[in-house]
Amino acid sequence: MTEERRPGLKPEIVSALALESGTTELQINEIISLVGFDRSSILREARLLKKR
Repeated sequence: MTEERRPGLKPEIVSALALESGTTELQINEIISLVGFDRSSILREARLLKKR
């Protein structure tokens, strides 16, 4: 069985976004699934999530 590759960001980019926003990599991946790959949108949502 071959693994299907879903488009996504490289793990090191996800890590950097998580570090910058104060969230987890899992949260960043969830945000990406909701808003797509736009960096500013990802960071905006991550910061809103962090405030909760």
